[in-house]
Amino acid sequence: MKKLIYVVLVLSIISCDGPEARRPIKVKTGSYIKESIKRNKDLLAKEEKQIQSIIKKDTTNNYTSGKNGSWFFYNTKNDQETYTIQPDDLVTMKYSILSLTNDTIYSFNDIGTVTYKVDKQDLFLGLRSSVKLLKENETATFLYPSSLGYGYHGDDNKIGTNVPLKAVVSILNVEKEKDSILN
Repeated sequence: MKKLIYVVLVLSIISCDGPEARRPIKVKTGSYIKESIKRNKDLLAKEEKQIQSIIKKDTTNNYTSGKNGSWFFYNTKNDQETYTIQPDDLVTMKYSILSLTNDTIYSFNDIGTVTYKVDKQDLFLGLRSSVKLLKENETATFLYPSSLGYGYHGDDNKIGTNVPLKAVVSILNVEKEKDSILN
């Protein structure tokens, strides 16, 4: 009898199996993500080619490459100023947004004068990084692929889907953050 109880106990322990994971009915291959990546790379290459064509045709200005994929030239350069804008500085600026064919999307008057806490407020990606390339009393014209502009979504108003942009940015005043003054 003891052997029978022992055998039943051993069989019940062996037969207890942990919960079995359910397998997905449809296995996802990730092909949608791969296709999306390819589309975005192709779009970026097309826009960069368009920007390079504009730069090549513009023999008047000397373009500089930004760190993030934008290109710019100075309309007004301030060689007297040594301080470049840092995160947390309070910047007063004006900017306009144009298409790459120089059609005005938003003029300086449409946007007005903007007070911007660097890296703490929401501006489109290209403009956020462009502000940090300038000094007080400088104006520059930037060319952005759509990924640095308003991207796939647009701005729900005048800027559509995947529109590369040109922006003219003027820095009027810079109030340095206390930590920046020490540097």
